[in-house]
Amino acid sequence: MTPALIVHGGAGVATPPALQAERRSGLEAAFAAGWSILGQGGTALDAVVQATVTLEDHPLFNAGLGSCLTEDGTVEVDASLMDGSTFQTGAVGAVRNIKNAIQLARAVMTDGRHVFLVGEGAERFAREHGLPPATMDELITARQHQRWQAQQTAGEPGTVGAVALDSAGGLAAATSTGGVMGKRSGRVGDSAVIGAGTYADSAIGACSVTGDGEDIIRATLARTAVELLRGGKDPAQAARAALARLTRQTRGEAGLILLDPFGRSGVVYNTESMGVALRLGSGQALRAEGRLVARV
Repeated sequence: MTPALIVHGGAGVATPPALQAERRSGLEAAFAAGWSILGQGGTALDAVVQATVTLEDHPLFNAGLGSCLTEDGTVEVDASLMDGSTFQTGAVGAVRNIKNAIQLARAVMTDGRHVFLVGEGAERFAREHGLPPATMDELITARQHQRWQAQQTAGEPGTVGAVALDSAGGLAAATSTGGVMGKRSGRVGDSAVIGAGTYADSAIGACSVTGDGEDIIRATLARTAVELLRGGKDPAQAARAALARLTRQTRGEAGLILLDPFGRSGVVYNTESMGVALRLGSGQALRAEGRLVARV
């Protein structure tokens, strides 16, 4: 099986011209981190986690470092991942003082006792499992603080994620976010919800979603997109049908990346822009969807 990987940096308004090159470089770095694992025979799960960690560490993506701020001026992050071969999942929500929420979600998955931890309990779990803490000063960038002070709540791309197919035929998906600017403390969005922001089944497909979290939860968008792949349906058509259903049901804005067991892809969005980097089974560099393009 030839591996495949898609990485997204969020859907929303177009990135300001002055930031486009840096965001493109961040997407390329995240793709390279995930692809290096797949290229060495590693698992899809390891690949999506590493790609997501790379985006969480980048200050221009809304996850980890550079996350949007709550109404209280703090950072609370959400993340989830799913292994399509084992159906193991891990998710965390409304977590403070940690930069790499996807690693915490991975620890929840590995521990196996629970699937979804939130708030203080998730933070205590992180300490118990040796994940490095991060202070608010370390997580809040000057740019996001300025947006918060100006009450700039709309628009910029939010959420990062990845889907991957490994050489053994395994599929996995991961999603991570800082949420929406000015959200209530304790709000958990779709990125932490299996079936809404993240879903994977190695017999059918894997999906990561970005956009209006409340509407995505209402539509269980990630699983909807994967289920539309049953019977070998084309991922591009399935992705469009899932997004059309979201629009019809909620009028929400979103984007999604979708991968099937044959390495075929679907990338759709109904926002102004969505940054994506991908390579499919042919190994050829393909043009990413959206105004922000990364060639890999």
